[in-house]
Amino acid sequence: MSTQADKEPIIVSVITVCRNSEATIRDTIESVLHQTYNSIEYVLVDGLSTDHTMDIIRSYDEPFRERNIQYRYISEQDNGIYDAMNKGIQMASGELIGIINSDDWYEPEAIATAAAYYKREKYDLFYADLRIIGRKKDFIKRSKNGTWITSRYWNHPTTFIPKRLYEKYPYRNENIHDDWDLILRIRKDPAGCKVCVVNRVLANFRRNGVSHEKSIKKAWKRAKIKYGIYRDNGYSRWYAVECYGMELAKMVL
Repeated sequence: MSTQADKEPIIVSVITVCRNSEATIRDTIESVLHQTYNSIEYVLVDGLSTDHTMDIIRSYDEPFRERNIQYRYISEQDNGIYDAMNKGIQMASGELIGIINSDDWYEPEAIATAAAYYKREKYDLFYADLRIIGRKKDFIKRSKNGTWITSRYWNHPTTFIPKRLYEKYPYRNENIHDDWDLILRIRKDPAGCKVCVVNRVLANFRRNGVSHEKSIKKAWKRAKIKYGIYRDNGYSRWYAVECYGMELAKMVL
């Protein structure tokens, strides 16, 4: 028998962290504004941009008000992207949280899909397929939940996690792979982790970040950091093959 609480929509908080993102942030904001889902709270955390990023953010006050979507933002010094994400999580009041960076954007039904599955499945971790925007052509990075735990099958821009788990496992703010460290910690939660994977494209990702810089030295460093994260979370030494092999593949491809 369903209760009144079951019938009420889940409030989903979306967080965007940014700094000097005037070239791309409008796409990100527009994608949240035009979601098919209505029970949204949007939080933007800016790291003291020196370009027109904050002017663009402020220009959306009225459009979000018209859609009755709570729209909040701050601009202040932070200690890196994951520190900014932690700030946004602390500001969020929704039961479910999605994080979309200022280079990326959602498909219109992204939040509605995540909320519907959460209502039905009460998952701990949700992610879906991702469209990666390349210089010459785009491709789809498929999501999967297998026995071999790898970020090759996980897509951060499509990820939704209950706030209670973000509060339990805040980002450590130690290195570029803090996002994957958080996923591994959630997966090993003593209470268990219910994973929900949907094979639909729910977000778009511009491939121009630090994790894709083509340098042998930087690739080796990224692989070493990632392997350390696996070991810190109790995973096998065989994951060294995963970490170093993945960076090699990025260099080749």
